[in-house]
Amino acid sequence: MIIKELPVVIETPKGSSEKYDFDPVTRFFVLSKILPAGMVFPYDVGFIYGSRGEDGDPLDVLVISEFKSFPGCLIKCRLLGAIKAEQRERDGTAVRNDRYIAVPVVSKAFKGVDVVSTQTIREIEAFFVAYHAQDGKQFSPLGYIEAAPAYEQIKFADK
Repeated sequence: MIIKELPVVIETPKGSSEKYDFDPVTRFFVLSKILPAGMVFPYDVGFIYGSRGEDGDPLDVLVISEFKSFPGCLIKCRLLGAIKAEQRERDGTAVRNDRYIAVPVVSKAFKGVDVVSTQTIREIEAFFVAYHAQDGKQFSPLGYIEAAPAYEQIKFADK
């Protein structure tokens, strides 16, 4: 299977203590959350442009890179895999909320990287557990899948 480049729109840049969400109605990036002191996003976070999850929203993706970008930046990425996860809302409703992991096609530092280290996966999982706990939600990692099966899970709006 040939994995195509994925168009990723960044909502929140690496190192930010502010969370931004794209509002498709106004087409603006809206400040949606401020993280506690000392907590920042470890990588750029955004969504796979044109994708659609079970809930109708675009799929979440973390972009591991040697640089940080900015809200609204479109980055052509190469998929490395995904952390399968379940998110339990405050009302007890459980939803599947996987986190895809990618690297920019133009990255020199990650050009030959095809796998995510176990340590990096654990750090990303720990970040999202703490991040969701701030809102009274529970993030439960369910395992990791490599690039090919992760790509097959992606549903695009035009299909």
